[in-house]
Amino acid sequence: MLPKQFVLFLLLIFFTGSSSCYGQLSARDIVEKAEDRVIGKTSFSDMTIKIVRPSWSRDMSLKTWTKGRNLAMILITAPSKDKGTVFLKRGKEVWNWIPSIERSIKLPPSMMSQNWMGTDFTNDDLVKESSTVEDYDHFLRGEESIGGYNCYRIEMIPKPEAAIVWGKVILWIDKADFMQLKAEFFDEDGILVNRMEGKNIGILANRRMPQEFHMTPIDKKGNKTILIYNSLELDKPIDDSFFNTQKMKQIR
Repeated sequence: MLPKQFVLFLLLIFFTGSSSCYGQLSARDIVEKAEDRVIGKTSFSDMTIKIVRPSWSRDMSLKTWTKGRNLAMILITAPSKDKGTVFLKRGKEVWNWIPSIERSIKLPPSMMSQNWMGTDFTNDDLVKESSTVEDYDHFLRGEESIGGYNCYRIEMIPKPEAAIVWGKVILWIDKADFMQLKAEFFDEDGILVNRMEGKNIGILANRRMPQEFHMTPIDKKGNKTILIYNSLELDKPIDDSFFNTQKMKQIR
């Protein structure tokens, strides 16, 4: 007969191994997988942003490049008054090139909570100074169906040392394809401020994902911003040197 301590040791090894074997994912793993589906190792996208207000609407066109989670570039290509405006992210630094005054400005963390180019997205939502993976603690809060898709429901709480716009964020991520289908953004008092929903599920870069994201401010009736992917390319080589302040002045 095996000693009791040895049996317990074998059981411990078995259950530890079985958890890994069946690929049980932590809440952080799920968020990371969802993000990786959209950004890959590198990404290039052509987008349209439609700003909707009760009495008017306008469109904006842009191109974006990313490499990992620390390098990103956004170029506005239309309308003409904003054409050539560029945003650059390098690690925690965010720069803005303004062609009309031929100056690049380093954005302070305090500006991350402000609306990006008159949309309902914040600077942090699009330029992403903060990281959904590194700057939050993640908690799996069960499952819920969104539009017929069975989703993980994940609560993200900012880490104490992170300079985060939101008091908490709740994500709904599809269990089959790790598509982010819904997100709710709360202030520090726990009040819901914005809701983002993934729409028009299709194929982009050979991956199943929403082709539109609708951001709706809760307290502004009739206001909405729609981000539309016109195209997306993933995992094509981009050199780190592309993401620098000099390139901001030259990119087209």
